[in-house]
Amino acid sequence: MEIAKSTPDLVQLTKQTRELILASKSPATRRAYLSDWRGFQVWCIEHCLPDLPASSDTVALYLGDVSKHYKPASLNRKLTAINQAHRASGFRAPATRDHPEVADTLQGIRRIKGTLQIGKTPLLGADVKKMIQYLPNTLKGVRDRAILLIGFSGAFRRSELATLTVADIVLTDLGLVVTLRKSKTDQEGQGRKVALLKGRTPETCPLTAWSCWLKDSGLIEGSAFRSINRHGKLTGMGLHQDSIGLIVKSCAKAAGFDPAFYAGHSLRSGHATQAYLNGATELAIMRQTGHRSIATVRRYIRDLDIFEDNPAAKLGL
Repeated sequence: MEIAKSTPDLVQLTKQTRELILASKSPATRRAYLSDWRGFQVWCIEHCLPDLPASSDTVALYLGDVSKHYKPASLNRKLTAINQAHRASGFRAPATRDHPEVADTLQGIRRIKGTLQIGKTPLLGADVKKMIQYLPNTLKGVRDRAILLIGFSGAFRRSELATLTVADIVLTDLGLVVTLRKSKTDQEGQGRKVALLKGRTPETCPLTAWSCWLKDSGLIEGSAFRSINRHGKLTGMGLHQDSIGLIVKSCAKAAGFDPAFYAGHSLRSGHATQAYLNGATELAIMRQTGHRSIATVRRYIRDLDIFEDNPAAKLGL
């Protein structure tokens, strides 16, 4: 953003506008874009090429070089970061699909590497039950059980679990009502409510798990899930979203699963997969997950359909 004529009021207005532009993206997205932009700057320095403004030929060369280490989805994000850095500085974006050299290079990378995204393995109901069985009878075990059951039942993202407060989780006669004040697809903070039903047994009931965690932790306000120090004592620090993923991996390992295949997202994708297996409609799953695109939900469940109404059954083999 360039200022034709600097005045104190105009400088302040420009600063405020830039802050609003930054606020339009989540902190995680801003960090990712900044990292991508710095990576591009370092590459340009190493190859004696200007980074700001950069030419579309430079961007194409950069894509071809780093494609050895990144998937097409990551390369798309890097292009976005380069374009945003240029626009913010008043330059024309050099990394759009309108530039044939950039578009053709990216298309070639896609043809060679493919675009299939391999996600983490979903945790199904039986997996979650097994993981719960191996949790210790400690404060940490009680917390982790609540995280697993609430995360799985609510189909929550790890970022959503990490930002929940005690006030966001309300116990009713029918179940838990969890208020998500902001999420990945709701950056404006309109919020939505998610219902968690009672489990068939106390051991697998998210309501019981939450009540036990509140009782043992003594929490009445603030972050719903807190860190626990090496002495087993509760701290005042809420969990980071990365900690949610590490907890899932740790619980998976304790249950005998390979933790490399699982992450925080395994609870969310597992909910969609298990619900579909048990007869839930795609629309019902979308209501719970908050997905706006049916195509995204179908990425979770598409492999379950390949045996349904399969013409190979008609081959007489």
